[in-house]
Amino acid sequence: MMAWMAGAAVVMVALSHLYFMALEMFLWRSPATRRAFGTTAKFAEASAVLAANQGLYNGFLAAGLLWGLGAYGLRDGRAILSFFLGCVVVAGLYGAATASRRILWVQAAPGALALGLLWAL
Repeated sequence: MMAWMAGAAVVMVALSHLYFMALEMFLWRSPATRRAFGTTAKFAEASAVLAANQGLYNGFLAAGLLWGLGAYGLRDGRAILSFFLGCVVVAGLYGAATASRRILWVQAAPGALALGLLWAL
């Protein structure tokens, strides 16, 4: 049961980061994304390249998690998964401290939960 929960948590974190990637790389200027991030059309236009770069990094986090889980599994891939989940947590803490406290709950907390479940195996 614990392995299933840990695997599901890792997949959910990866899927979240794929979603962040899509928002930041491809949908940054859309009205729905602007509402979600609380930005104006002018700001979205001016920051689109920066957002796309951030989205690319989110894609790398998702890819690393899916690679580690798919290629090695939870036990053999623990080091890889720990590294990428650690990156998720650190990025979430930094984002919460510098951009929006909401990032703590959207990014850092799920990453920390997945990391805790992984190490509880």
